[in-house]
Amino acid sequence: MDRREFLKGAAAAGLYMKMGSVFVGAEPAGPDLAAITGESPAAITKAAVDALGGMKKFVGRGDKVVIKPNIGWDRTPEMAACTNPEVVRALVEMCLGAGAKQVVVMDNTTNQAQRCYARSGIAEAAKQGGAKVLFTDENRLKKVTLKGAWLKEWDVFQDFIEADKVINVPIAKVHSLCRLTLSMKNWLGALGGARNQLHQKLDEAIVDLQAFFKPTLTILDAYRILVRNGPQGGRPSDTELVKTVVAGADAVAVDTLGASFFGVRPEELLYLRLAQERGLGTSQLEKLRVEKRTI
Repeated sequence: MDRREFLKGAAAAGLYMKMGSVFVGAEPAGPDLAAITGESPAAITKAAVDALGGMKKFVGRGDKVVIKPNIGWDRTPEMAACTNPEVVRALVEMCLGAGAKQVVVMDNTTNQAQRCYARSGIAEAAKQGGAKVLFTDENRLKKVTLKGAWLKEWDVFQDFIEADKVINVPIAKVHSLCRLTLSMKNWLGALGGARNQLHQKLDEAIVDLQAFFKPTLTILDAYRILVRNGPQGGRPSDTELVKTVVAGADAVAVDTLGASFFGVRPEELLYLRLAQERGLGTSQLEKLRVEKRTI
């Protein structure tokens, strides 16, 4: 056997041994989706991400991460109009713990931004976790070709485009126009311009935005959900405690599970049907590995 044949044989043997170690000795794959229930919003958020393999599976050392909560309304956490601040802080801490160089928390609010950031508790919680909290800056808007089925272009804040990783962190609520607002509608907060124009075909716009932003991870805050007078509510009696956080890389699956908290089937939501047809994820949870537990 000459040298070339020997090296080829050794390489083949090495590949065989490597493949064997993967398929014979590997641990079972983790869940595609995690829904963790408990008393502490921070603890269930961390447990949900850990169930998927931990934040290091999604965020690498040196990454610039943008976390996109819903901070749209001048409401306290008890009103369930904005993402729970403890959920946001837990994610900031996990990203920095995974080696992120910088974590930015921001949203384009509907009510006055300073009031929304303060009253929701998100600004203070994010800063305590080590994040850089930014208000949207119209000088940072850029008209972007979205290549959507309906939404062809729009003004997008560059912070979301320039980030290495984007994590979408909505709250689960009812909505007067699209029945429910879960993860995909949260992308309207990354846009500038006359966003009310998107209400002409809101479901189609939601799907086009999801296809464009492609978040690294979706975390649905369902600790306290808004079941009446959405999307901004106004009274604690409009809310219900579910005490759950849902995490996954498949936003369609996350929203499907989130819809179940309201007794809504995925086929009842046009945007979920469209997203599945576009290949953005699946509503067929029976085909996924789903971990549900209480801590």
